[in-house]
Amino acid sequence: MKNYRINPDKKYVSAIIEGLIKKDGHCPCRVNVDDTTLCPCDEFVNDGICKCKLYIPMEEALKKLEKMKEKEEK
Repeated sequence: MKNYRINPDKKYVSAIIEGLIKKDGHCPCRVNVDDTTLCPCDEFVNDGICKCKLYIPMEEALKKLEKMKEKEEK
């Protein structure tokens, strides 16, 4: 989706991907497992809502990257 990117927090993304693997590609944040929950789920594709925060708005991602860079510099 336009104006979204994968969360830059590698540890967090790794945990979400492990959940996706365990659920055969379905969102780890969803109880039901059907065609609507395959990642990227229908809610994200249609409404831009990623409940597990694997995909986040570009602005939020840039802020996270900036904070991560500041931590590295300390």
